[in-house]
Amino acid sequence: MLAVLILTAVIGLFVFWYLIYSVHSTFPAEEGSTKSRIFRWLLAAVPALALAVYCRFHLVTGLIVAVHLAVFRLLCGFAVRLLGKRFGKREISGQDRKRRMARAAGALAVVITTGYLAAGWYFAHHVAVTRYRLQTEKNIGADPLRIVQISDSHIGSTFDGEGFARHMKTVQELEPDVVVITGDYVDDDSLRVDMERCGEALGSLKTTYGVYYVYGNHDRGYFQYRDFSWQDMEENLEKNGVRILKDEAVMLEENVCLIGREDRSVPGRMNMAELMEEAKKLTGTDSGDLYTIVLDHQPCDFDAQAAAGVDLVLCGHTHGGHMFPGGITGELSGAYDKNYGLEVRDNTTFIVNSGISGWTIPFKTGAASEIGVIEVSQRDVHR
Repeated sequence: MLAVLILTAVIGLFVFWYLIYSVHSTFPAEEGSTKSRIFRWLLAAVPALALAVYCRFHLVTGLIVAVHLAVFRLLCGFAVRLLGKRFGKREISGQDRKRRMARAAGALAVVITTGYLAAGWYFAHHVAVTRYRLQTEKNIGADPLRIVQISDSHIGSTFDGEGFARHMKTVQELEPDVVVITGDYVDDDSLRVDMERCGEALGSLKTTYGVYYVYGNHDRGYFQYRDFSWQDMEENLEKNGVRILKDEAVMLEENVCLIGREDRSVPGRMNMAELMEEAKKLTGTDSGDLYTIVLDHQPCDFDAQAAAGVDLVLCGHTHGGHMFPGGITGELSGAYDKNYGLEVRDNTTFIVNSGISGWTIPFKTGAASEIGVIEVSQRDVHR
């Protein structure tokens, strides 16, 4: 954690220095007294200082804006210089040409950053419905079985308790057989009043098989500054009829088993083979005859889940990459097995949901926020 804070501070200082330098480069060439030159540097620092003051109240959002401004200013600078060499007027003096290109690059960077983050704001706050249609040869009873998945609400990030309640109205309109919450339901700065309102909204849902929840890495809290404990959250969820699964298996239908895993961050959580044995004991039948659905917040155990013969795995955690290129770097670095969407390994289907919100950043440029609808139908093997 200390290393991350130091790295963030170094990157932040470099970004703000670059922004100040970029604004200063649009001024006339330095002439006159030392006081005049100092004044121009101070004037150039005003926009960056204003952004730094904003960071005092909204640190992550301010840094996101600053980093994007710096990156787009750098890219626009390269582009404008290339175009200037090709199409620029030769009679313009070198210094004047540099100032004009700097101004053009700066203005273009502001326009692109504004548009890009405005789109990111929309994708974070507008929750779409994403549908998946799967088939199985196993007897699943209900046909189709409609699973509605919500994940990574991080209550307080892009909506409060009332906002969550509005999203649950959308969930109800989807006529779910079962609703599953795949972790990071709350965050470190969620408020008790919002947490309780969210519980009420979940309690109002009408489903065939109920509402089930598994922990995410943020739910128990990394820091102790929210006004409720994870035990308070559990009590509220259970009071509102939500079943909490901690390395547990439950039956939805005679041949459909739902397995909820503890989060990967919890020491000593059961492995997938052990959980499949639990499912087998629960039904008294071979686990291969069951249609098994696993809820696992972090998409980091695909090989073991496929080897255990799980039918469907539902995950969250990645927020679909949240901010580009986070999803690409996450997969390339091995931080998780998949960033977003559907993947099939052997006979196991994996779906990674981008979440209905995201951690503390009010933008999404890697994916849109979503509610997942997974319909599982029994394949007609006689066709």
